Amino acid sequence: MHLTGGPDEIPLLGGDVTDGVVRVGDTVRRPVTSRSPFIHTVLRHLEHAGFDGAPRFLGLDAKGREILDFVDGEVAGRPWPSWVADHDRGISVARLLRRLDDAMQPFGVPDAAEPGARPAGSPEPVGPPDTFVSHCDVTPENTVFRDQVAYAFIDFDLARPTSRAVTVANLLLWWAGWHHPNDRNPVFDDVDVAVRGRALADAYGLDRADREWVPRVSVSIAERSWYSMKDRAERLGGGWQRMWDEGVGDAIRRREEWLRDSQVGLHEALMM
Repeated sequence: MHLTGGPDEIPLLGGDVTDGVVRVGDTVRRPVTSRSPFIHTVLRHLEHAGFDGAPRFLGLDAKGREILDFVDGEVAGRPWPSWVADHDRGISVARLLRRLDDAMQPFGVPDAAEPGARPAGSPEPVGPPDTFVSHCDVTPENTVFRDQVAYAFIDFDLARPTSRAVTVANLLLWWAGWHHPNDRNPVFDDVDVAVRGRALADAYGLDRADREWVPRVSVSIAERSWYSMKDRAERLGGGWQRMWDEGVGDAIRRREEWLRDSQVGLHEALMM
């Protein structure tokens, strides 16, 4: 299905790596990529499953861009507002993520879900086997709130096969402040990040077997992220290169170090 875009295009800024995203009326137009057909299939599945916390895919416009619902609501800009560290908001994100992951269970792990070859030098992932596809990038910029409650996730570009432990590790990275203290966003200055991690795992409903994995999985994600970010910067340039030049690789290494040093305390908090 091809639809014609109107003349009034409003640039949507704030993303790190996707240029050319605009709003046209009640829709969003985005450039397509090699993974777009898979992402469109995911969004169609969620729509058919009755999950209302994601934009609907509406087809392509005359310029070949994908057309998505514009999901109205409150999204964190930069610098992050203080509410990103609010306990209740974080709980609502965890609950929305659980609903998303439950809706994706019947989808399984199709071959087309694989994002590509592992970059040279990147270690094997640690953790349980992949059993479903999830968003895998639930940042504050990708979470839409209504009435201070998480309403929808947008930007499914990094959706890929995962496990409960991995999807919660991604949740804790952004909503529990699981970064090195030197790089942790100031909104988390007064937050006990281990305790917050436990609260979000509880809200998600993560079982004890998967909780055992989360600290180790978090280290593995950081370790592999360094290689994937470097690879994307070299291959794709653009926003990936800008982030690399700004020191994201060093921040990832520091996060890995902090997670390794904090394994015992993070594990104890999760398992209390």
